[in-house]
Amino acid sequence: MNLLLVLLTMAVTIVAYVFSRFINQRYPNPFLNVVFLSTALIIAVFWFSGVTVSQYQEARNILTYLLGPATVALAIPLYRNQEILGRNILPVLCGIVVGTTANIVTTVLVAEFLGLDKLIVTSLVPKSVTVPIAVSVSEILNGDPTLTSVFVITTGMIGTFLTPFLLNLLKVRNPLVRGLAYGTTAHGQGTATALAEGRVQGSMSGVAMGIAAIYMSIAAPFLVHHVLSL
Repeated sequence: MNLLLVLLTMAVTIVAYVFSRFINQRYPNPFLNVVFLSTALIIAVFWFSGVTVSQYQEARNILTYLLGPATVALAIPLYRNQEILGRNILPVLCGIVVGTTANIVTTVLVAEFLGLDKLIVTSLVPKSVTVPIAVSVSEILNGDPTLTSVFVITTGMIGTFLTPFLLNLLKVRNPLVRGLAYGTTAHGQGTATALAEGRVQGSMSGVAMGIAAIYMSIAAPFLVHHVLSL
């Protein structure tokens, strides 16, 4: 392992994130989303410097490992906003279930309408939940876990700039509702964007991400089977 290269590639990742967050706060715009912009910057830097994906692997592994403590840390804003969740627990659960169900059904119907291969359809279904759960659901559905991982990451990136754009377009201001929308549609990447908006949005997005993943693992096999049989 080249320690200097690992440190440099980690530094590029961190600087890209900090810079992207500064730009997003200075010029609030869905298309200047932190996740989308920082990803584009990292790709550009590595492209011009000649750093390959395999050379970035060690730094990526370290940063991925840190996702564990970062995910646990989501409990802090949730704890601080537990009263809001408690007062709205029923509509929160209903919203997550309806949103996740809509994700599954519309994905299958649109993919079938476009005539996509069944392998692609089943790999697409869990695209809106976090990768570990999505991969497991994909295997249950006889999908391709590799394709599913790509679809999940792509969905997260698209969701992080389309979700705030659509919410603003529809004049949705309620922080609880905005948080649920982020977590249900764009999993962890959406939650990172929600946290940048505010504590309530971030905590509700974390709740949505977790419940949506659990519901997806239970409901997806049943729903996919029945929708495909129509």
